[in-house]
Amino acid sequence: MKKQQWMAGMLVCTLAGGTLIAGCTTTKSGGASSGQGGGNEPKKDITVSIYDRGNISPDEGTIENNRWTKWVNENGPANVKFVAIPRSKPEEKINVLYASGSAPDLLFEYSPGVKNPLQQQKQFMPLDQLIDKYSTEYKKVLQEYPALKKAGTRSDGKLYYFGRINWVEPSRGVLIRTDWLKKLGLSMPSTTDDLYKVIKAFTEQDPDGNGKKDTYGISLSGNSSYSLKQMFGGISKWVVKNNELVLDWDRQKEYYAFAKRLYDEGLIDRDFATDTNGAKAKQDFITGKTGIYGILTSDVVTDTLFGTIDPLKKNVSGAEVAFMPYPKSPFGSFVPTLKNPVQMTAAVSATAKNPDSVMKYVDFLLTDTTTKALEYGIEGTHYKMTDACAEVIDAKKYKKEVSDLTIDMRMLENNGNTFNKCDVPLVTFKSDPRKDEYQKAYDSFRDTYMTFDRSYPELTHSEHMPSAPKDLSTIEANTDKTIGDIWLKAIVSSDKYSIEQAVKDAQEIWSKSGGKQVEEWYKKWYESDRSNSILANDVFDIAKKQNEQYKKILQGLK
Repeated sequence: MKKQQWMAGMLVCTLAGGTLIAGCTTTKSGGASSGQGGGNEPKKDITVSIYDRGNISPDEGTIENNRWTKWVNENGPANVKFVAIPRSKPEEKINVLYASGSAPDLLFEYSPGVKNPLQQQKQFMPLDQLIDKYSTEYKKVLQEYPALKKAGTRSDGKLYYFGRINWVEPSRGVLIRTDWLKKLGLSMPSTTDDLYKVIKAFTEQDPDGNGKKDTYGISLSGNSSYSLKQMFGGISKWVVKNNELVLDWDRQKEYYAFAKRLYDEGLIDRDFATDTNGAKAKQDFITGKTGIYGILTSDVVTDTLFGTIDPLKKNVSGAEVAFMPYPKSPFGSFVPTLKNPVQMTAAVSATAKNPDSVMKYVDFLLTDTTTKALEYGIEGTHYKMTDACAEVIDAKKYKKEVSDLTIDMRMLENNGNTFNKCDVPLVTFKSDPRKDEYQKAYDSFRDTYMTFDRSYPELTHSEHMPSAPKDLSTIEANTDKTIGDIWLKAIVSSDKYSIEQAVKDAQEIWSKSGGKQVEEWYKKWYESDRSNSILANDVFDIAKKQNEQYKKILQGLK
C-alpha cells in the first residue's frame, strides 16, 4: 500500500510559515545535515531526470519548476536542474539525450530494458568508490539490505545502480463471483480442471438468473489472460530443469490448449483479441457479464475495492466476490506476481561533472525529513497528525500540490523498510466508516496470495532477468512477437490449426531466427551468474520477512 503516515517517533524539523526551514534535514540517525551539503561548501550544479506524466496543474508550474523543485534546491546540497522525461515511452528521449552528450547527471528510470543497454555501452559510472567516499545514508541502506548491492551489480563486478526496498505484496490476483458459485452449487476451483468446469457453468447455466445465455466465465484479454497463464507457470519462456535454464514449450502448450478449448466451446468472448488493453474485460465484469476477472493492482483498497468491486456491487445487486487462489495446474501450484522487493531506479551518468554532489543529493533524498516532506507536504496544510500518523486533510489539494509533483522524486524511498501501523488500512482510513471493510479486503488479499508453500511463476521478478546483448535481444523480441501471433492463430482457428502444429511452427521460427544463440546466452548466464542474481528464492525470502513484520503490526493493533 502507499504509505499515509510519518514514521512514528521520528524527529521532525520545525515548519514555519508553511515552509520547511532550510538547512534542517534530519537524518535517520537523528542528526541534521546542512542544506549546503556539509560545512560552508558552495553548492555545485547537477542535472536530474524526472518523469513528466502530463498531470501537473498549470497554476503549479511545470514538472521541472514548481514548489517542490524549489524546495529541493533551497534545502538540498546541490543546485538541481530537472530534466523532464515523458513517462510514456521514456526510452525515446533518454536515448536521444545520451546520444547527443546531454545526459542528466542522475538518471531515474524504472525499466531495465532502458537502463541496461546504456550500462552495457558504458554510459553509467561505477558507484562503489563514490558511495564509499561521499555517502552516509545510502551506505547505511546497502549495509542493511545487501540485496540492493547484489541487484545493482553488473557482470564486471561493479555497482552501477541505486535502488530501494519495496513493501512486498501481490500485484496480481483473481476475483471470482462467489454468489454465482453458491447459486450453481459449485466450490472454489482447486485445480485447472475444476476451473474449466466453473468457467463452463458460469457461461452455460444462467448464473445471473435473467433467463438468457449472456454471461461468460472469464476473458482471455488483459489481466485475466496474464493470470491464467501464470496458473500454468507459463508467463516466462524460461524454466529450470535438471539445474539448467532451458526454453519451455510444455507449459506454453498446456496453457494455449486450455485457452483454445475455452474459445472453441464458446466459454469466452470471441472478440477478446481486439480488447488490447483489457478495458472491455473489466467492463464485462463490473456489469455482471463475466464471473472471473484477473486484477493488476498497486493498492488493493483504492484500485481493486474502489475501482472494481464497488462498481460491480453498484451495478449488480447482491453481487459477492472473493479472491481466488491460483488453482493447481499440471505444473504445480503458483502464487501471482509479487511486487518487486529490490528495485533499481537510478544511475549516475559517466559524463557527470560533479558526481560528489550527485551522491550527496541521493543521500539528501533518503533523509527522513526529505522523504516525508515530499510524501506528505506541509503539516496543517496538506496533512494533520493523528496518533503519530499523518492523515491527508484534503485529498484533491494534496494530489494537486504534493503527490502529482513529488511522486517521481521519491523513487529511492525505501517503503519496505518503513512500513508500520500507519500503513494498515484500519489506521490509514481511520476516519472512514468503511475502515473495517478495507482492512478485511487487504488481509484477505494477503492471506490468499502470500502463500510461500507455492512456487513463483517465473525464474525471478521480471526486472531481475538479465538483458542479453543487443543483437540477441532484438532476435528475442522479434521472435516473441511472431510466436505470439502463432499462438493466437491456434486459439481462434478451430480445428483448422492445432496446438500441436502451432508448437512445431513456433519451434521452427525460433530456431531459424537465431533462437539457439539466445538460449545459449541465457544458459551460460544461469550457470555462471545465478549466485550473484536476485532470483525467486530471494524474492520469497524478503516477502516472508515482511509478512512476519505485518503479522506483528496487526498484533500490536489488537
